[in-house]
Amino acid sequence: MKTKEEFQFSNAVVLVPIFFVLLIWTIFWIEIRFGLDFTKFGIYPQTLKGLRGVLFSPFIHSGLSHLYHNTIPLFVLTAAIFYFYKPIAWKILIYGILLSGLITWSIGRPSYHIGASGLIYVLVSFTFFKGILAKHYRLIALSLLVVFLYGSMIWYVLPIKEGVSWEGHTAGLVTGMLFALIFKKEIARPKKYVWEEEDFKEDEDPFLKHFDDNGNFIEHLETETELEIEKEASPTIHYTFIPKEKHVDSDET
Repeated sequence: MKTKEEFQFSNAVVLVPIFFVLLIWTIFWIEIRFGLDFTKFGIYPQTLKGLRGVLFSPFIHSGLSHLYHNTIPLFVLTAAIFYFYKPIAWKILIYGILLSGLITWSIGRPSYHIGASGLIYVLVSFTFFKGILAKHYRLIALSLLVVFLYGSMIWYVLPIKEGVSWEGHTAGLVTGMLFALIFKKEIARPKKYVWEEEDFKEDEDPFLKHFDDNGNFIEHLETETELEIEKEASPTIHYTFIPKEKHVDSDET
């Protein structure tokens, strides 16, 4: 891909985050409106029935505060993924939900694990580590911004707060790191200049030819001077045009 085409705004940058936010808020509204409780559709580790939570848990929240704290990070990070990593954005979201959910199901406590925080940790982790590995200045800047905004989330991968699924957070962190290592194609790469290429030859570079071994600028290259000398030394040939004489035929008498 060309550098100027690597990062382009598209409708997905806005529409996909809005869709996810509306979906989780709609599901929460349905619970409140009809007096339902979808918690039982969350991940319940080491049980066959609990596997359904791998798909459903990111869209279920325990309360308004839980939902609110997940809404803004989910919107911001999803928009960033679709802008900076558009070719693999859907893979990050879908595979991130599945893999982080399976890891949570494998290592979690015997309790229902719900919420979009697992996916949020996938996005934070992937964005940070991929930006560092890609070595692209824009992606590195994005990584630093993510650290600035959500760096404190790292503490919640540890069991420091009761009622918080640190297992889901850890699963998301690990999943994001794995994706940063796995997804290498179609990722923006730093622009390389001619002199950074492996096959670059200094002796053949037209710009470097204007400098001598000591770094002094040479206004006129030797090749140009030699051509001028040869042109001056070469004899000048003048051509004269002689019109053809008229010839008249006469009859002999």
